[in-house]
Amino acid sequence: MLGLLVFYAYGFLWTLKPRRAESMSDLLDLFYYKFLRLKKEHVEVVRITDSELVTISRNPCPILRLTLFLGLDTRYTCKLISEPVCRYVIRRVNPELVFERNYDYIRPYEDGCMERIYLRS
Repeated sequence: MLGLLVFYAYGFLWTLKPRRAESMSDLLDLFYYKFLRLKKEHVEVVRITDSELVTISRNPCPILRLTLFLGLDTRYTCKLISEPVCRYVIRRVNPELVFERNYDYIRPYEDGCMERIYLRS
């Protein structure tokens, strides 16, 4: 519960300063490297176009660590803790963007966590 509150508060506070992404490359930098604070070597860009960004993250993840420690399932905990905050931050950056996490490609069941961000058509 504490992790949930901390991540929600962080997402809210981070978005108090207006931020915009003019391209998917800008979004990659803003969301993954600045908001999530991931290192470039931990983020594989699977696809990047003018309207879509698909990544696989392989970073040391506190939500993954806690989930495994508690014997829970990341398909549940990430949907509860991480996904709402990520959706909120992405919408604040650009209301036309949609954030999706692929729960068939998520750790510890796969080697990373796949996410897709795209422009609503």
